[in-house]
Amino acid sequence: MTLQHLYVPDAAERAAAALIASGRHPDPFAFLGPHQTVHGRVVRSFQPGAARVDAVCGEMTAALMPIGESGVFAGVVRDMAYRLRIHWGETVQETEDPYAFGPVLGDVDLHLFSEGAHWKLWERFGANVDRRDGVEGVRFAVWAPNARRVSLVGDFNNWDGRRHPMRLRHASGVWEIFLPRLAAGARYKYEIVGPDGTVLPLKADPIARATERPPANASVVAPPWRFRWSDADWRARAAAAQSPSAPISIYEVHAGSWMKDRGGGTLDWRGLSERLIPYVAALGFTHVELLPIMEHPFGGSWGYQPLSQFAPSARYGTAEEFAHFVDSCHRAGIGVILDWVPAHFPSDAHGLAQFDGTALYEHRDPREGFHRDWNTLIYNLGRREVQGFLIASALYWLEHFHIDGLRVDAVASMLYRDYSRKPGEWIPNRHGGRENLEAIDFLRRFNAVVRERCPGAITIAEESTAWPGVSAPVEQGGLGFSFKWNMGWMHDTLAYVSHDPVYRRHHHNELTFGMIYAYAERFVLPLSHDEVVHGKGSLYGRVPGDEWRKLATLRAYFAFMWTHPGKKLLFMGGEIGQRREWNHDGEIDWGLLGEAGHAGLQRLVGDLNRLYAREPALHRSDSDPSGFRWLVADDSANSVFAFERHSEGERPVLIVLNMTPVPRADYRLGVSRAGRWSELINTDSGLYGGSNLGNAGRVESDDVWAHGQRQSLSLLLPPLAALVLA
Repeated sequence: MTLQHLYVPDAAERAAAALIASGRHPDPFAFLGPHQTVHGRVVRSFQPGAARVDAVCGEMTAALMPIGESGVFAGVVRDMAYRLRIHWGETVQETEDPYAFGPVLGDVDLHLFSEGAHWKLWERFGANVDRRDGVEGVRFAVWAPNARRVSLVGDFNNWDGRRHPMRLRHASGVWEIFLPRLAAGARYKYEIVGPDGTVLPLKADPIARATERPPANASVVAPPWRFRWSDADWRARAAAAQSPSAPISIYEVHAGSWMKDRGGGTLDWRGLSERLIPYVAALGFTHVELLPIMEHPFGGSWGYQPLSQFAPSARYGTAEEFAHFVDSCHRAGIGVILDWVPAHFPSDAHGLAQFDGTALYEHRDPREGFHRDWNTLIYNLGRREVQGFLIASALYWLEHFHIDGLRVDAVASMLYRDYSRKPGEWIPNRHGGRENLEAIDFLRRFNAVVRERCPGAITIAEESTAWPGVSAPVEQGGLGFSFKWNMGWMHDTLAYVSHDPVYRRHHHNELTFGMIYAYAERFVLPLSHDEVVHGKGSLYGRVPGDEWRKLATLRAYFAFMWTHPGKKLLFMGGEIGQRREWNHDGEIDWGLLGEAGHAGLQRLVGDLNRLYAREPALHRSDSDPSGFRWLVADDSANSVFAFERHSEGERPVLIVLNMTPVPRADYRLGVSRAGRWSELINTDSGLYGGSNLGNAGRVESDDVWAHGQRQSLSLLLPPLAALVLA
């Protein structure tokens, strides 16, 4: 039965309806939906273009009457429960009224958000499938405190920002709405009117957990989480596997260019699970580190300009498929580290820049808020809400996706206000200094929260200066990272192997200098993606000489790296002696494995990883100066180096390098123990593509003084090679 009550809106209602129609009403929830008036319980609904709108109450139907040409329909509805029946020409839509539902977020949510301490933002903000008052739908919440209006737009409302203006929670600046009958997979954005009345470009959701595949950039309602983990065994031992005394060897990967599928396309997470994980396991790496997989608009940024800090990139599949990849890594005994970027973000119009018409996430002054090096914006870490947003993002990957560690990009750019800036281009801190006090506070807080909530997870700083205490505990005045990239070691040693062997005697200290500060921090030795781009060439290409000398030098260099104090990181392609500079649109030159020398280098990397994990002396004392002893650090004339690694209660390991193409016969070397010393690794072995010179696998010590030791060995040092003995 259809009832039609004579309903005559007054002038104030007509004016309010006009404001709704123009998208300028200051509080749509105060007008739309059900409200008690002098006429009774009146329902108003904005449905521009509709032929007719009814309120359905059980068996009864109340016709809502149009208020002029505004598109607002209104009428008296007696029952509390109703749904709307909207006639769009020949199509009839039936749905509950979004403006009949109460607030989405509770006061505790809003308080924690405003304090920058809401650690489950992804569960309460953004888009979440929900059931309210028995009705299925999606709730949305977004922070835009300076906006005049925020509306939800998408395919479901023809991207019309007048249709679903959101409720403002004034104290926190959060806007919210529940949209009944909307489902996972819906595309959406926010239409925001800035404080000056300007309608901004449509904005993607900062806390979206799914997005369209680039170059499209709408946010997507993520489905309810149904993934079932099977990595309990790994999780139980992960903390021990990532401690400072554990062997940590990281294979750094750009997911899009490691390997292409048979059709030349990008492997998705399923394909990477099938191919990358067995490869990493076979080579003995303990971890895989992924360049940022958070959604980013520009593929050429390799992920380092992310805009969706809570969304795995749609380039590689769904969030649950990414979880399957992580789960598969863990079941194979491989930890997963993600590169994470809190230092800056791109200025794309659909992103965080001027999000509510003001500098909300970024600094307003470009002397604080703009990176000239990368043409990106800098987060305003002085805002609690921004700190909370970023820390919640970190926790999302660690807690929700079982990620084992985060490598924090560009930490140096965060610590210094004058980073890459000339005088006059930066603003001193409140004490007149160059240190970024807000960033320091953020990094300490980030590490403290991660340590508290995710015991055993590691954080790694890419920090290229001599900032003290990067890996020292927060309570001791440090930044609190688990490890720091040793950029000095990387620069010096790469410079050394780039010299022609005839000149290496003049650069001997480039290989020894790193031990002066090796225990100042807990270090990772990185041969990362940054060293094989922007005209630097490949590792292979940096080494002078013919192919034999290049590969021999790389074999010796890798042996030095794997036996030097510090955890290990190698970017993909380095293990096979990639000849070309890395191309993010291509893939590794896998065809090189058809050549014995390149296959031999790959085999050596696997053997070094296994040796590193097997010998406690090579990893257990990485943070203990007593675990290292130079035997020969000054033989620059022969470019020979020798040192021992120690761990209490374990056998010492001896490492000898000859960094010239000249074999050294009867090289007398003092050692700490008498007896037979066996070759664990000889990088000149024919197995690795070498010339097969060596010591027949073993050598007996002599009672001859050398290098301050009672016992010594007489060794044949192969050319451009390293020996590892025990």
